[in-house]
Amino acid sequence: MLNAPRTVAGRTAGGLAEWMRHPRARFSAWRDRRRVSPAWGAFAALLAILILLPVGTVAVLALTAQDNIWPHLLRTVLPASLRDTAILLAGVGLVVGAVGTGAAWLTTMYRFPGRALLDRMLVLPLAVPTYIAAYCYVELLDYSGPIQSTLRAVMGWRSARDYWFPEVRSLWGAVLVLSAVLYPYVYLAARATFVQQSVCMLEVARTLGRTAAGTFWAIALPLARPALAAGVSLVLMECLNDLGAVQYLGVQTLSASIYTTWQQRGSLGGAAQISMIALAVVLMLVIAERSARGRAHYHHTTGRFRSIPFAELPGARGYLAAALCGLPVLLGFVAPLLVLLGQGLTHIDVAMESDFWRAARNSLLVAGVAASATVVLGLVLAYARRLAPNTLVRTVVRIVGLGYALPGTVLALGLLISLAAFDNRLDAFVRATLGVSTGLLLSGSVFVLILAYMVRFLAVSLSTFEAGLERLSPNLDAAARTLGETGLSALWRVHLPLLMPAVGSAALIVFVDGMKELAATLLLRPFNFETLATHVYSFAAIEQFERSALGALSIVLIGLLPVLLLHEAVAGGRSGEQRQMPGWLLAGVERLRGLRKPLKRISLIRPR
Repeated sequence: MLNAPRTVAGRTAGGLAEWMRHPRARFSAWRDRRRVSPAWGAFAALLAILILLPVGTVAVLALTAQDNIWPHLLRTVLPASLRDTAILLAGVGLVVGAVGTGAAWLTTMYRFPGRALLDRMLVLPLAVPTYIAAYCYVELLDYSGPIQSTLRAVMGWRSARDYWFPEVRSLWGAVLVLSAVLYPYVYLAARATFVQQSVCMLEVARTLGRTAAGTFWAIALPLARPALAAGVSLVLMECLNDLGAVQYLGVQTLSASIYTTWQQRGSLGGAAQISMIALAVVLMLVIAERSARGRAHYHHTTGRFRSIPFAELPGARGYLAAALCGLPVLLGFVAPLLVLLGQGLTHIDVAMESDFWRAARNSLLVAGVAASATVVLGLVLAYARRLAPNTLVRTVVRIVGLGYALPGTVLALGLLISLAAFDNRLDAFVRATLGVSTGLLLSGSVFVLILAYMVRFLAVSLSTFEAGLERLSPNLDAAARTLGETGLSALWRVHLPLLMPAVGSAALIVFVDGMKELAATLLLRPFNFETLATHVYSFAAIEQFERSALGALSIVLIGLLPVLLLHEAVAGGRSGEQRQMPGWLLAGVERLRGLRKPLKRISLIRPR
């Protein structure tokens, strides 16, 4: 027994020596056995480094900061920031969970006046960024706004001392504003789950004595629990990432504290230390979301099930349901849109004079380049997971999701510090060798802004392509490889034509998200470089929102198209319906018909 470890060690050393004698031949044999180029794994590893770079930079800076202000943060900044962040997350989570789930259940199960129109309008608040909604609600509900002005005129009040009106620039105001525009995340998740449930299960529950409400709580809601947990966690991460709305409404969240500590107090170490707290909150949200899903799996045991028929809500009940579904639309989309239209059309000449066109051009450029690069990276990574589903690639796919969960302030801090360090070392090297200064090549350019968009929105692109590739049979890969195609050429000639709708939807979603992004853009933009988001933020910060209302309206209108397309993808059919094959899929099938005859000759695919 004592000699066994030595024997194993000897064999291992002998195998290593044998490998070192002929490294190229051994590597070629290994690659042939794998039948997949190691370049796919190397590409995935590079993406993982790119995603983890800002996180690692923030962690190192927080632990090695010379100005250690932990005692000051724990005594003054963190208590208020953690309290406001916790109350904001709890309030928004409860509101969006109730509103999104209730509206999805009503539009899926019942027929009432205006149901079809409301079903589409319930997703429209997603087109309104949170900071624009905050600006609009302050314009609407502030002392000089139309509502309080009308109340004073009607009631004869002369000053604020004569009456009480809730203050919108408060924590409850932030809960209202963020809930009004973020509930569609939960609505879409719940709607997608409810629409695919079979009526058979619900009928069995009713025959066993369950009421309609009892069926919802006992059957429908447990089936939708994983989707609801994902939707609520996404909303909470959006709240944690928000900067413009909470700053304008006077709420001191962790993101606002990072921005204030960095920009106003000039303490990078303190900002990094607060960022570590924000990352800990993100990690807790991810763990809570996984725990809320649970280990139980709910699915149909048969493919023969009927779709859910609509139940009629007659009379007052139908109008009440329409009112309940219409109120979120009114608060989240109609009210901000009316404010933007009024301000934008009234002050259109002033808006045109305030560098609107330059900001619009910059937004289109940055968002377009970032969308193109993100789509390419997402497509290649999703295909790498399909082609080489090893541990490395699967781990990288999980890491990519971290980019979307990172608050924009944390992402900006990590990227700026790491790229600035690279620029400084490169400048020192060039000065020492050539006597020329290179300056800030990366950290002071548009490149870092595009890189931040790519890191943040790569998860969106990746999930879109993964969903598209899952619908393509693995037999296509086998046929293409047998006919002499490599992995890369099969992606270009076979898979990409079939994935064109996914390419379009991923590019559109990332493009619109880039147009709306504020936190990272505000911190990473070059000097005198304005996008529509920073253009709106700058004028709102000096109480001149009317000068940027046209830019805010442009952002909202651009965001409407992907929102409506997303709704059609989620709620376009009911469970059990036979849907016609889309035209893009028919075209792809026609394109692949050329492979039919070689397949018949080779007999590659045989039933087992």
